[in-house]
Amino acid sequence: MTERKPVVTENPWRRLSAWTDARIGLGRAGISLPTREMLAFQLAHAQARDAVHLPLDTDQLMADLEELTRSRKTLLGHDPVHLQSQACDRITYLQRPDLGRRLSPQSCEELDRRGHTGASPVDLALVIADGLSSYGVQQNAIAFLEALLRDIEADDQSWELAPLVVVSQGRVAIGDDVGHRLNARCVVVLIGERPGLSSPDSLGLYLTWQPGPGLTDASRNCISNIRPAGLSWGEASKRLMYLLREARRQKVSGVPLKDRSEETVIEQGIGNFLLR
Repeated sequence: MTERKPVVTENPWRRLSAWTDARIGLGRAGISLPTREMLAFQLAHAQARDAVHLPLDTDQLMADLEELTRSRKTLLGHDPVHLQSQACDRITYLQRPDLGRRLSPQSCEELDRRGHTGASPVDLALVIADGLSSYGVQQNAIAFLEALLRDIEADDQSWELAPLVVVSQGRVAIGDDVGHRLNARCVVVLIGERPGLSSPDSLGLYLTWQPGPGLTDASRNCISNIRPAGLSWGEASKRLMYLLREARRQKVSGVPLKDRSEETVIEQGIGNFLLR
């Protein structure tokens, strides 16, 4: 009896998938992809689309932030604020990126009415925006904030924080508007990152010193891929704390501010090996 050959021809590179989410070594069935790989690709594509289009559960997020504020009353002295960009819905948000970068007139009035602006600036404003992945915000924002607030409380320097702000239909630059109106020296935007086909749940951080109208991305520092399968919440918080301290010391952010939190310090006693 003739032995039946397997339908799927395996690829020897498949073993490398144990160390990466990249689609490598998928094998083949005839001249096509195996059915399981095609179905996995379609699932990942659907998850990426859902991450962009499904609305952020702002009611649950605000409830979680209120509980977080109550547990950190010393550090967070004000209730969280929910605002809206000038993009009134998701379709407008996707078609008009410029509207997602500015607060609506009602949100500007809300910040002014609450009276959080003042002559004396606060050190830091934290802004949460849905961005392009509701998954990324829903699954990572609270856990990251808990890690960050612990690190802020344990820091040698004192930090005065503005109220936590959530912006619906917001893009990265919305932090410039919020930070400026809150009279904050520095703003950090937590935002859902554009989903990939293996990472629909990624959170990004964008730090800007002296936020205000007209700034570009050259004025920001970014920490990306914050999620359980990527950069952990605790490690992301440590990197952000390094940037926050350096931004306050140097009074800059963006291109002039380098993230050297992972650099290894070489003992000065070693000397120059080229002279030996």
